[in-house]
Order: sequence, then structure tokens, then C-alpha cells
Amino acid sequence: MVWLESDLELVGEAMGPVGRRRDIYLDNTYLDVKMVEMDSSGIHLWLVLMKAHRTLERYARCSIEPSGLGLSDFAILELLLHRGQQPVNAIGRRVDLTSGAITSAVDRLEAQGLVVRTADAEDRRTRFVSLTPKGTTLIRKVFGVHRRAMEGATISLTAAERETLINLIKKLGRAAEEQLAKGSKS
Repeated sequence: MVWLESDLELVGEAMGPVGRRRDIYLDNTYLDVKMVEMDSSGIHLWLVLMKAHRTLERYARCSIEPSGLGLSDFAILELLLHRGQQPVNAIGRRVDLTSGAITSAVDRLEAQGLVVRTADAEDRRTRFVSLTPKGTTLIRKVFGVHRRAMEGATISLTAAERETLINLIKKLGRAAEEQLAKGSKS
């Protein structure tokens, strides 16, 4: 049996090398030391975030791709659903697509009748993109499925843990963005 020495709480069983039962005692000091020794380096944090992102992205794809949309098309439609009409270049920056990629994506969505482009009355160089009724209907449906899927993917976290994690990741992202703006990568 495994006991915590501090409160003698039963936490499991262990067998000796020849099938004999043996008692294992873990003290809270040892458990605390293990937590203190966790690798909290920047590189380890990056690896953990990258692995979590990959897994969540695969999860997201499973909820989005049955609709026939790819992640970038979904991101564009979701942005337009929640932010309304946007200039083409602003969409590209927000969903992290190059100018060529955003043009191709908007062309593709426009050909499907999901978005329309309109000229800016004040600046002829600027083109706005907005959802069509067909696009609105599709993205609302797909986003609902995606929202439920992502709730399922994050069910192991309490609402308070999610809020804390969101705030910490935002803080990390802002600080990294500031470092990039300063030209420092160290």
C-alpha cells in the first residue's frame, strides 16, 4: 500500500519484487520538491504550449473540416461573423495570412457565395469583405459545432482555470510581441 506519511492516506497498492506486498510511504516534502524542480524554462514553456496547440488544432480540425471548410476559411468567416465587415488586408493580419493567401482565400469564399467584396467609398484602393446571408448561415452552424467541440476539449479545466490560463497566455503573447517590436529576440 502507498501511504502519504503526513496523513497516512491510502493512495494505492504496490507489490514487492517476488510478489510480496510492500508498503511505500511518500512524504509531502518529496512531492513538494518534485513540484519545485519542474522545468519552468522558456524553452520548456514553448514546447508545452506548442504541443498543446498542435493537439487542440487537430481537435479543431475535426470539428471544422466536415463542413468542407479549411482552418483559414473558417478563421476568415468567423472573424467576419464576430467583427463584421473588414478590409481585406486587416483580415489577413488578423488570421495570419500573407496578402497573396488572403486574396486567394477571399476569391475562393466569394466564388462559393459566402462573402462579397465592396469598394471603400473614400479610398478606392481599399476593398471590404462581408458575409453574405449564405455565408452567415454556414458560419453560424459550423461555429456552433466548433464551440461545442472546443468546450469538450477543455472540459478538464474549471472556468476559473480557463480564465487564469487565458490571462497568462495573453500576458505572455503581449510581452513577446513587445520584444519583437523592439527587435530583441533574447
